[in-house]
This record gives sequence, structure tokens and C-alpha cells, in this order.
Amino acid sequence: MEVPLAEAEAPQDAAPKKTSKLPLIMGLVLFLGLGGGGFYAVYSGLILAPATDAKPSETHPGDTADIAFVPIAPVTISLGKAADNHHLRFTAQLEVNKDKVEEVTTLVPRILDVLNGYLRALEVPELEDPDALVRLRSQMLRRVQIVTGEGRVRDLLVTEFVLE
Repeated sequence: MEVPLAEAEAPQDAAPKKTSKLPLIMGLVLFLGLGGGGFYAVYSGLILAPATDAKPSETHPGDTADIAFVPIAPVTISLGKAADNHHLRFTAQLEVNKDKVEEVTTLVPRILDVLNGYLRALEVPELEDPDALVRLRSQMLRRVQIVTGEGRVRDLLVTEFVLE
């Protein structure tokens, strides 16, 4: 019995049959979709958001009926070495609720002490940075809120910030 030549001479090094890439592409699309959806859910606070027990404020950002401003005396601070002769002129006002004006006004000397100490510790290159005022303002507001106590000072408005 002879074996047919077609079967006997089947090429041994023939290329294997290609598999479909559809499962790989579907897995990649599913991975990206679920990853993006998970990121959005966490980022927007739909899941894993911290619990907040704070009640919403009675005042709205556009409501100015309950706002008052407490001025802070202008401060001139010498920076760096005396030979460099750098000075910072700083003036600000504190945004407070009208019923807290007297309490905050009483604490202005202490507020000036904290701000003076903080600004004196800064270096000139830190003040020359274009983004410095935003960072400094938030740092000073936090320090003022610690001095005055919780709920008294709403914001710190810088009215003069001149480096000479």
C-alpha cells in the first residue's frame, strides 16, 4: 500500500494558522473603559468620598449682606541681608462675618505678629516667583485662622504686595 504523495510530503515548516486579535482588542477597550469610569467615579466623589458632617453655609458667595472687612495696618519688612536692602510692603484686609468684626479687631495685633514673623522668614527668590502670591496668601490665611479661631475669618485679601 502506497501513501499518497500529497499526504506524505506535507510541509513541516508551514506557517501556523494566525489567531484572531479581536479578543485582545476587546480586552484593551474594556480595560480602558472600566479604568476611565473608575477614575471618574472616584474623582467626582461618587464613590470613596469622605463623609462630610458640615452643614452648608447660610451665606452664598454672591451674598454680601453679612460680610465685613477688617483692615490690617500696612507692614514694611526688611528681607535678606541688610546690605541687599530689599523691603516688602504688605497690606491686607480680612473678610469676616459682621457679627465677628469686634472679635477679630481685638486680635489684630496678634495677627500682625504672626504675619510679620511669617513674611520675615521668607527669602527674596521665593517672593520673586510669579506664583508666590497665591501660595503666600493661602499660608497667611491659614495662620490667621489659627490665631483667630475657627469660623471667624473667611478670607484674606491682599491689597498691596510690593517688593522693593
